[in-house]
Amino acid sequence: QMAYGYEVSMTPLQILTFYNAIANDGEMVKPRMIKEVKEWNRSVLKFEKELINPSICSKETAAKVKQLLKNVVEKKHGTGHGLYSPNFSMAGKTGTAQKNYVSKDPDKLRYISTFAGYFPAENPKYSCIVVIHEPDKSVGYYGADVSGPVFKSVAQKVYATNPLIDEVEMLNAEHRKLNDSYQKYYAEAQKKYNKVPNVKGMSGMDAISILENLGLKVEVRGNGIVKKQSISHGTEIDKVDKIVLDLS
Repeated sequence: QMAYGYEVSMTPLQILTFYNAIANDGEMVKPRMIKEVKEWNRSVLKFEKELINPSICSKETAAKVKQLLKNVVEKKHGTGHGLYSPNFSMAGKTGTAQKNYVSKDPDKLRYISTFAGYFPAENPKYSCIVVIHEPDKSVGYYGADVSGPVFKSVAQKVYATNPLIDEVEMLNAEHRKLNDSYQKYYAEAQKKYNKVPNVKGMSGMDAISILENLGLKVEVRGNGIVKKQSISHGTEIDKVDKIVLDLS
């Protein structure tokens, strides 16, 4: 049994192109490796912007997604909140995938850790993706713990050395409305999901996704379907730091 997402085949550059489109309010452009070729001070060849899709979604939808990606870093319940800095804003999403999905031996499990996003969050100028294959599991393998800090270091370097960045906080009514709606949704979600759910019978990756989104650290033993969970369902989440899942 395969969890959702594992059937999707995309290169990091394709994923980054999508995030870049969200940062561009829905406008998807073809990645360029070279902007211009010069001989001394004379321009020999220019590579103009090429549109793949002028609008992959409505501007309203793009604005909602941008707010969610910003919340991933800014809000304390976001999976990337550990990357938050009051000095500059970032938006993006963590990703953790099991590399040898069919392995039955937990000691042989390997992971791919990813963080994709853009910055500044309010007025995007740069998009970036960090993909790390087979990180040292003793140090960490979640996207937030491995790839996220690299993304943050890149952003810090750009902010520190590029004088072109002039981050302006956008306080238009639409962004305030989106943020207020998110806060109401999250408050309601916390009322309903402040206890550990029963994930027995689910695929391992689906269970991990649910539990991590609730802010729990998850340790997995084995592969396949969840047969046992170390913390009983119904336990209050704020009393739990880590949950162990036995799969088979």
